[in-house]
Amino acid sequence: MSGNYLPHTPLSRWIDNFLSVIGKTLAFIWLILLTVIVVNVISRHVFSQGYIELEELQWHLYSIGFIFGLSYAYQSDAHIRVDVVHENLSDSIKAWIELYGTLLFLIPFITLILVFSLQFVSSSWTLDEVSSAPGGLPFRYLIKAVLPIGFLLLLLAALSRLSRIFQFLFFSSSKEDIDACE
Repeated sequence: MSGNYLPHTPLSRWIDNFLSVIGKTLAFIWLILLTVIVVNVISRHVFSQGYIELEELQWHLYSIGFIFGLSYAYQSDAHIRVDVVHENLSDSIKAWIELYGTLLFLIPFITLILVFSLQFVSSSWTLDEVSSAPGGLPFRYLIKAVLPIGFLLLLLAALSRLSRIFQFLFFSSSKEDIDACE
């Protein structure tokens, strides 16, 4: 795990625990998704009967798992890095890179998604949007609402990580202080 050198703060502990509960609870969505896929395949290939509802439910479940999984992956430091370069850097350099990357790239990206996704969901809500497919799922705004909720959770994960980075870079005076925080 790449972020082990970062000391926890009270804020990061609270956010990380919250995101862990959400991430571990939503891990079951993949089992539900698998079940829906199997039922859909069996109904199509064995009974020659396809259901638009099941197909749409598949992408709804996948969307929920993926979008909510972003915050859990970032919080648990399971996201992809260029580890070949990253592992050879000092903890201090890693923290500075993560600080600038988070402030210059991640936070602005999250902000953009939040700003535009709120209008996206609002329009869907106003129109009481439903699937355009015959027999498709109603309440399209509910699945669209996953986007801003998921990115709010990712913002929380970024704030947690920022609090840990700031603690490491600006408030930890020694390795013993860092060890005591973990």
